[in-house]
Amino acid sequence: MHPVRYTTANGVTIAYQVVGEGDVDLIAALGSFTHLDVLWEEPSVANFLNRLASFSRLILFDKRGVGLSDRVEDGAALEERMDDLRAVMDAAGSDQAVVFGVSEGASASALFAATHPNRVKALILYGAGPICPGALDDPDSQPTAEDDREEEEWYQYVRAHWGQEPTSLEFLAPSKVGDAAFAAWWMRWLRSSTSPASYIALSRSNRQIDIRRVLPSIRVPTLVLHRSEESIPVENGRYLAAHIPGAKYVELAGRDHFPCIGDVDALVGEVEEFTTGVRRTPEPDRVLTTMLFTDIVSSTERTAELGDRDWRYLLESHYRDLRRQLSHWRGREVKTTGDGCLATFDGPARAVQCACAVRDQARDIGLQIRAGVHTGEVEVVGDDIAGLAVSLCQRVQALAAPGEVLTSSTVKDLVAGSRLRFDDRGRHALRGVPGEWQLFAAAE
Repeated sequence: MHPVRYTTANGVTIAYQVVGEGDVDLIAALGSFTHLDVLWEEPSVANFLNRLASFSRLILFDKRGVGLSDRVEDGAALEERMDDLRAVMDAAGSDQAVVFGVSEGASASALFAATHPNRVKALILYGAGPICPGALDDPDSQPTAEDDREEEEWYQYVRAHWGQEPTSLEFLAPSKVGDAAFAAWWMRWLRSSTSPASYIALSRSNRQIDIRRVLPSIRVPTLVLHRSEESIPVENGRYLAAHIPGAKYVELAGRDHFPCIGDVDALVGEVEEFTTGVRRTPEPDRVLTTMLFTDIVSSTERTAELGDRDWRYLLESHYRDLRRQLSHWRGREVKTTGDGCLATFDGPARAVQCACAVRDQARDIGLQIRAGVHTGEVEVVGDDIAGLAVSLCQRVQALAAPGEVLTSSTVKDLVAGSRLRFDDRGRHALRGVPGEWQLFAAAE
């Protein structure tokens, strides 16, 4: 975990981190909710931040009112949020930085760039708009009565459900809807970032933001990025680029507003090229690794039996247990796959022992899983893995009986001399994998 440091802005304590050792400083204002510890717990977010830190000295912070920074009562004015950014730059020893404003963080970033151009090497705005809500083409536009009614209904929902349900996931990261592990992290992230009352205060403050008249005063190199089908209408990004002198506009494919989800390579590539002048193409590395696939048996039937809410709670408990075991046995979660998980290990014995422990803990809470373990050469791109060996491991898992940890002969041979015992399950043809494979079940 990267160390958290603190500074003050007008008497308010602001938490920040510095990650990476690149030649250029990149300070990121990441949006409405942040928590500098919880952010790194989700692999997709950690991958996104590490990618940014691979070519920069990345500076992250929790603005006032959220995360590890001091709570405030009124949601913080735009000028105060700009002060937070400046105070963090000063504390981090950054005289000049590329300022990367994401979503709600873009407004303070744009105002900072217009007000302190000597501190801003370049400005990058992602998934942002100049006004919330209102008509882009009307400089005097104000929220309507209908806007106010819908907003109050939303606040009532927040008061009752904040952090208990994956609030706004369908709007901000629709490709993650149905991913139980991500939803569990999302709820923890919301609870850790702010309280319902603080969120409502922040939202009310955001409704007053209108930076349209600021845009012509921005005189630093500017890149505007927007995904074409995301929840913030793409017209907002186009408006920003059209009204900031000399701004470059790039419209990316995708429907996820959350920058860490979707085609991260395309987004980070644009940020890297604008920041450094160079775009590196991620090249796959081939490594030998041990993979573990898990899957919950009869998940559809259990959902019908328990109901959606109780099933979600059971899944969250299972994934908490799974992640504790991965940490204990030095495994790395690659991704969740429906009702299962793909993880990698630097040793096959640890993978088998982890699989057995996960199976036993699942049994204790009334679940059955099947698991497959295989060791083979894979392609590594970012935090993901690919290749024939991955498919082979998934096929092994699919052949496992309920409650069984099934392995390839490669795994059995590599753990010879350990205390692990195996039962022969015969030779099998695996769909899409050449030849026949001898499979073994880890003995109880």
